[in-house]
Amino acid sequence: VQLVESGGGVVQPGGSLRLSCAASGFPLNDYAMGWYRRSPGRERELVATTTKGGTPYYVPSVEGRFTISRDNAKNTLYLQMSSLALRDIGVYYCARGEGVGCYGNGCHLSGVDAWGQGTQVTVSS
Repeated sequence: VQLVESGGGVVQPGGSLRLSCAASGFPLNDYAMGWYRRSPGRERELVATTTKGGTPYYVPSVEGRFTISRDNAKNTLYLQMSSLALRDIGVYYCARGEGVGCYGNGCHLSGVDAWGQGTQVTVSS
Protein backbone atom coordinates (compact mmCIF):
# COMPACT_ATOMS: atom_id res chain seq x y z
CA VAL A 1 0.00 0.00 0.00
CA GLN A 2 1.42 3.35 -1.01
CA LEU A 3 0.09 6.90 -1.22
CA VAL A 4 2.17 9.54 -2.99
CA GLU A 5 1.13 13.19 -2.95
CA SER A 6 2.20 15.79 -5.48
CA GLY A 7 1.18 19.22 -6.71
CA GLY A 8 2.24 21.39 -3.81
CA GLY A 9 4.16 24.59 -4.32
CA VAL A 10 4.25 28.32 -3.75
CA VAL A 11 1.24 30.38 -4.79
CA GLN A 12 0.13 33.97 -4.25
CA PRO A 13 -2.88 34.76 -2.07
CA GLY A 14 -6.02 34.14 -4.06
CA GLY A 15 -4.31 31.59 -6.27
CA SER A 16 -5.09 27.95 -6.94
CA LEU A 17 -3.38 24.59 -6.74
CA ARG A 18 -4.43 21.03 -7.41
CA LEU A 19 -2.98 18.31 -5.23
CA SER A 20 -2.86 14.70 -6.37
CA CYS A 21 -2.53 11.52 -4.35
CA ALA A 22 -1.56 8.49 -6.41
CA ALA A 23 -2.59 5.26 -4.72
CA SER A 24 -1.01 1.88 -5.39
CA GLY A 25 -1.41 -1.57 -3.94
CA PHE A 26 -5.16 -1.31 -3.48
CA PRO A 27 -8.23 -0.17 -5.44
CA LEU A 28 -9.09 3.40 -4.48
CA ASN A 29 -12.82 2.82 -4.83
CA ASP A 30 -12.81 0.28 -2.00
CA TYR A 31 -11.94 2.94 0.58
CA ALA A 32 -12.93 6.26 1.98
CA MET A 33 -10.18 8.84 1.57
CA GLY A 34 -9.23 12.14 3.11
CA TRP A 35 -6.92 15.12 2.94
CA TYR A 36 -5.29 16.47 6.08
CA ARG A 37 -3.13 19.51 6.72
CA ARG A 38 -0.42 20.27 9.26
CA SER A 39 0.04 24.00 9.55
CA PRO A 40 3.03 25.54 11.36
CA GLY A 41 2.62 25.20 15.12
CA ARG A 42 -0.57 23.17 14.84
CA GLU A 43 -1.58 19.55 14.99
CA ARG A 44 -2.48 17.73 11.81
CA GLU A 45 -6.14 18.41 11.05
CA LEU A 46 -8.73 17.13 8.64
CA VAL A 47 -9.45 19.24 5.56
CA ALA A 48 -11.83 17.09 3.49
CA THR A 49 -13.05 13.53 3.09
CA THR A 50 -14.80 11.50 0.44
CA THR A 51 -16.77 8.32 1.00
CA LYS A 52 -16.32 5.24 -1.17
CA GLY A 53 -19.26 6.51 -3.21
CA GLY A 54 -17.76 9.98 -3.63
CA THR A 55 -19.79 11.96 -1.11
CA PRO A 56 -17.60 14.85 0.06
CA TYR A 57 -17.24 16.57 3.41
CA TYR A 58 -15.30 19.77 4.06
CA VAL A 59 -14.30 21.51 7.24
CA PRO A 60 -15.91 24.96 7.43
CA SER A 61 -12.65 26.84 6.78
CA VAL A 62 -12.33 25.37 3.27
CA GLU A 63 -15.99 24.89 2.32
CA GLY A 64 -16.67 26.58 -1.01
CA ARG A 65 -12.95 26.94 -1.82
CA PHE A 66 -11.67 23.35 -1.95
CA THR A 67 -13.00 20.38 -3.90
CA ILE A 68 -12.10 16.77 -3.17
CA SER A 69 -12.53 14.25 -5.96
CA ARG A 70 -11.35 10.85 -7.04
CA ASP A 71 -10.56 9.24 -10.39
CA ASN A 72 -10.95 5.54 -9.75
CA ALA A 73 -9.69 4.64 -13.21
CA LYS A 74 -6.41 6.41 -12.44
CA ASN A 75 -6.51 5.31 -8.79
CA THR A 76 -5.88 8.92 -7.82
CA LEU A 77 -7.37 11.30 -5.26
CA TYR A 78 -7.39 15.05 -5.86
CA LEU A 79 -7.81 18.24 -3.89
CA GLN A 80 -8.55 21.33 -5.97
CA MET A 81 -7.80 24.41 -3.89
CA SER A 82 -8.78 27.94 -4.85
CA SER A 83 -8.82 31.36 -3.19
CA LEU A 84 -5.81 30.24 -1.19
CA ALA A 85 -4.95 32.28 1.87
CA LEU A 86 -2.16 32.42 4.44
CA ARG A 87 -4.22 30.17 6.74
CA ASP A 88 -3.95 27.38 4.12
CA ILE A 89 -0.16 27.10 4.45
CA GLY A 90 0.99 23.68 5.54
CA VAL A 91 1.94 20.16 4.59
CA TYR A 92 -0.97 18.32 3.02
CA TYR A 93 -1.34 14.57 3.47
CA CYS A 94 -3.74 12.10 1.92
CA ALA A 95 -5.00 9.18 3.97
CA ARG A 96 -6.91 5.97 3.51
CA GLY A 97 -9.73 5.03 5.83
CA GLU A 98 -12.55 2.57 6.33
CA GLY A 99 -15.33 5.13 6.22
CA VAL A 100 -16.56 8.60 7.10
CA GLY A 101 -18.33 9.15 10.40
CA CYS A 102 -20.39 12.28 11.01
CA TYR A 103 -21.45 13.63 14.39
CA GLY A 104 -22.68 16.92 15.75
CA ASN A 105 -19.31 18.64 15.46
CA GLY A 106 -18.54 17.45 11.93
CA CYS A 107 -17.25 14.40 10.08
CA HIS A 108 -14.04 12.45 10.29
CA LEU A 109 -12.24 9.68 8.46
CA SER A 110 -12.45 6.50 10.49
CA GLY A 111 -10.08 3.57 10.55
CA VAL A 112 -7.16 5.45 8.98
CA ASP A 113 -4.45 2.93 8.17
CA ALA A 114 -2.26 4.54 5.51
CA TRP A 115 -0.71 7.98 4.99
CA GLY A 116 1.24 9.64 2.24
CA GLN A 117 4.49 11.50 2.85
CA GLY A 118 2.94 14.93 2.37
CA THR A 119 3.32 17.84 -0.02
CA GLN A 120 4.08 21.42 1.03
CA VAL A 121 1.72 24.27 0.17
CA THR A 122 3.00 27.80 0.71
CA VAL A 123 0.98 30.95 0.16
CA SER A 124 3.10 34.04 -0.18
CA SER A 125 3.01 37.37 -1.93
